[in-house]
Amino acid sequence: MSERVTIIYIEVEREIDFYYQMQQIRVEQQLHLTLDGIATANHQFKLHHVLDVSHKPFSFGGGMLYLHTNQGVFTYKIEEDPSYFIHTYNSFKTKL
Repeated sequence: MSERVTIIYIEVEREIDFYYQMQQIRVEQQLHLTLDGIATANHQFKLHHVLDVSHKPFSFGGGMLYLHTNQGVFTYKIEEDPSYFIHTYNSFKTKL
C-alpha cells in the first residue's frame, strides 16, 4: 500500500524591493505523509523519528501544525483542518 496524504503549509518570505520597501511574499508548500515518513520543502523525517503530530487552532481559522521529532519540534502554519492528516499519521504509526 502506497498511501500518501498531503497538507498545505504557508511560509512567509521577506524581501527588499527596488524601492527599499519590505515585501512579504506568501509561499505555499506541501507536507507529505507516507508510510516511510514525512517530507517538507526543507526537511525529511523517517516515520519512526516523528514522535507525535499535534495541532493548535486559531480563533480566526487555520492554526499551527506541530511535528514532534527526535530532532525537536517543527512548526508549520496551516489554513485547513489537519484532522485527516493527524488521523492517518496515527494509523501509520500503529503499523510500525
